[in-house]
Amino acid sequence: MLCYYPIRPGHWLWVRPLAVAFLLSLSLVVSAQQVSRSLFVRHITEPITLDGTLDEEVWHQADSSADFSQNFPTDTIQAIHQTTIRALYDDNTLYLSIYAIAPHEDYVVSTLRRDFRGSANDNVSMMFDPFRDGTNAFQFGATPYGVRREALISGGGADISGFNNTWDIKWKAESRIYGNHYIIEMAIPFSSVKFPEGSKSWRFQAYRFNLQTNEQSTWVRVPQNQILINLAFMGDLVFEQPLGKSRRLVALIPYVNGLAQQDFENDDTDQTLSVGGDAKVAIGTGMNLDITVNPDFSNVEVDDIFTNLTRFEVQLPEKRQFFIDNSDLFASFGSPRDASPFFSRRIGLARDTADELIENRILGGVRLSGKLDENWRLGVLNIQTVADTANEIASNNNMMVALQRKVFARSNVGAFFINRETFADYDFLDSADRYNRVAGAEFNLASSDNVWSGKVFLQKSFQPGDNQRNLASEATLVYNTREWEIMADLVYIDEDFQSDLGFIPRTDVFKIANGLTRTFYPTQGRINSSRFRVFSLLFWRPNLGFKWTDQELRGSWRLTFKDRSTIDMVYSNQFVYLTDEFDPTRTDGGIALPGDSSYRFSSFNAEYQTNRASLVTFTGNMTAGQLYTGSRFSAGGELGFRVQPWAQIGFNLNYDQIRLPDPHPSADLWLVTTRLDVTFSKTLFWSTLVQYSNQRDNLGINSRLQWRFAPLSDLYLVYNDNYYTQEFGPRFRSINLKISYWLNV
Repeated sequence: MLCYYPIRPGHWLWVRPLAVAFLLSLSLVVSAQQVSRSLFVRHITEPITLDGTLDEEVWHQADSSADFSQNFPTDTIQAIHQTTIRALYDDNTLYLSIYAIAPHEDYVVSTLRRDFRGSANDNVSMMFDPFRDGTNAFQFGATPYGVRREALISGGGADISGFNNTWDIKWKAESRIYGNHYIIEMAIPFSSVKFPEGSKSWRFQAYRFNLQTNEQSTWVRVPQNQILINLAFMGDLVFEQPLGKSRRLVALIPYVNGLAQQDFENDDTDQTLSVGGDAKVAIGTGMNLDITVNPDFSNVEVDDIFTNLTRFEVQLPEKRQFFIDNSDLFASFGSPRDASPFFSRRIGLARDTADELIENRILGGVRLSGKLDENWRLGVLNIQTVADTANEIASNNNMMVALQRKVFARSNVGAFFINRETFADYDFLDSADRYNRVAGAEFNLASSDNVWSGKVFLQKSFQPGDNQRNLASEATLVYNTREWEIMADLVYIDEDFQSDLGFIPRTDVFKIANGLTRTFYPTQGRINSSRFRVFSLLFWRPNLGFKWTDQELRGSWRLTFKDRSTIDMVYSNQFVYLTDEFDPTRTDGGIALPGDSSYRFSSFNAEYQTNRASLVTFTGNMTAGQLYTGSRFSAGGELGFRVQPWAQIGFNLNYDQIRLPDPHPSADLWLVTTRLDVTFSKTLFWSTLVQYSNQRDNLGINSRLQWRFAPLSDLYLVYNDNYYTQEFGPRFRSINLKISYWLNV
C-alpha cells in the first residue's frame, strides 16, 4: 500500500534554489574540457577533383589519423576494421578523405535518397563544432555509394532528440569501392557552415557504422552508455592558417505550386496557383536571417498515424524546413514531457468551430538566429498568420525572442519571451484570448564528459485578467556512467499556466520522477549488454489540496545482442485518480469512465527487434494486462524488406483490444500502415504511405514523386486521398505540383 505524501502549497519553492546551487557546484567541478586527439589541416592552392581516387599529390602530403576505437560490440579495444581520415582546405572549402577498410564489397546501403538512416547503412559521419561550445555541431556523412546526409546537432548531442536531419545545405561527396575498402571524398564549402572569424581550430569527431561486421567505431573514444553524436567526446581540427570570415551568399528559394483539391464532406472543390518563397541571408560570422513569404508546406511528409489510449495530447516532430535551422534555440526551453513553451507546429494550425485542427495560412515571417560570438546565441522569430473568419480563427502575430549564454565547459543559461497576440477585433473572439505571453529563464548542465547533466527552469505566463502566479518550473539531475544511470526530476506547473505556442499536456501538476539503471557487459556469449531499470513517477494536484492523482512504478530489462538485435520487457503498475470522466476507446457516444474515481491497474510488455541492417527486418511487440476497470491486450509488428539500394517496403500492423465492463464501451482498434520507398537514382525518388485507422475512421494515401533537378532544388508531384472507413466513401482528395529553386545571389 502506497503512502500519501502531505505536501502543502509553497513547499515546492525550496526545490529551485537548492537545485540551482547543486547544479552550479557540479559545473564548477567538471568544467575542464577534455581534448584527446587532433588532426592538422594543411592549407592548399591546388585543385582537388572529387572522384574517390585520392590521386592528387596533396592528399599524400596531408596529415592522416586512424586508430579508431570500437564503440560496439565493445568499447575497450581498437576497431577491427580501421578508418583513416585526412583533411585539407583552401580559401573556400574544407576537403576530407575517408579510407575505410572492410571485409568485402557487399555493403549495406538501403537507399540512394539523401538523409539516409545512419544505423541502417554502412557510412562514415563527420561532426564539426566550430564555436567550441560542446552544445551545437554540424554533421556530414556519406555511404560507400556516395549517398549524403547532413544534420544539425543540438543539446550537446545528449540524446537522439538533438539530431535533426531535416536541415539541408549545399556540399559535395563522391565515393569509389575497391576490393577490401572504399574511399569517400567530401567538399564542404565554408559558406555552408558558421564559424568565428580567425578560427584556428574546430572541435571534431568522426564515427563509422560497419554493418558487415556490426562494428561501430569512433575517432575519439565514446563509451557505450553515451550515443555517438554526443559532443562531449571530440578532438580538434587544427588549421595551418587562421580562417577568414564565415561567409554565405544570399540564397533565394522561390516556389510555384499548383493545387487541386476536393472536400467531399463539405462538397467543396478548389483549384489554386500559389507563389511564394524563402530567403536566407548571412548576418555577420554566426547569424542567419531566414525570411518566408506565403510559405507552402504541401511537399512535407505526412505525419504517422498513431493509436492514443492516454488522456493527453501526443507531440509530433516538426518537418517544415523554415523552422529547422537553429531550432533548438527556440524549442529547447522547458521540458518536452511537461512544459515546452514553444512548439513550432502550433503556428500554421488552428481549431475551427467544430474543434478540429485545420491549416491556418501563414502570411509570412522572419527568423534571425545563430551565434553572436563564441559564448552568446540569439534567436528572434516573428510570424504572421491570416484570419479565417468562416472558421472563427483570428489573425495572430507569433513572436519569440531567445538568448543563451555558454557557461563552464558545455553548460548554458538562457532566457526567452513569447508573445501571441491578435491586433484586430473579432465578434467571435473572447477578450481573454486577445494575447498570451510567456517569459522564462533556465540553466542547462552538461559536464565535459557528460557524466552529469540536468536542468533548472522557471516560466511565467500572462493572459488578459490572469497574471497571478501562472508558473511552471523544473529541477532535474542525471548521473550517467558506463554501468549506472541515476536520475531525479521535480516539476511544478500552476493550473493557470498557459502557452498558446507551446506543448503543455497537463497543468496543476506537482511531479516527482526517479530512475535507477544498471547495465552489465558480459565478456562472452552472444549478449552485448543487459540493462535493468526501475522507475517511479508520482503526481499531485496542488489546486486540489495536493491530492495524489497519478503513480507509475515500472521495471524493465533490455538485452542487446552482438548482432544488434534487442529484447525489451517491461512491467508497469499504475494508479490513476480521474478528476474528469474519460473514455480510453474514444467511442462516439460511449459512456466514459466516471471522474472523481480512483483506478489501479498493471500490464506487461515485451518487444523483439532484429538487426535493422538486415535485408529482412522484423519488430514484434505485445502488451497484456489491466486497463482502468477492464483489460487490455495489444499486439503489433513491423515487417521490412529491402532491395538495396533501390527500394524499401515496410508493413506495420497494430491491434489494441480494450474490454471495459458495461455500460462502458469496448473496442478493437486496428492501425495498419504500408510504406514504399523507391530511389531510382540519387536525384529521383518516389514514396507512398498508406495508413488505416478505425479509431480515426480514416484510410489515408500519400504518394510523392520528387526530382532534385539541381542542388537543393526540387520538383514535387504529391497526391493525397482520404476515405471514411465505417461507411466507406471519399473524404478528402488533393493533387499538387510544386517546383522550388535554390538560387545563390
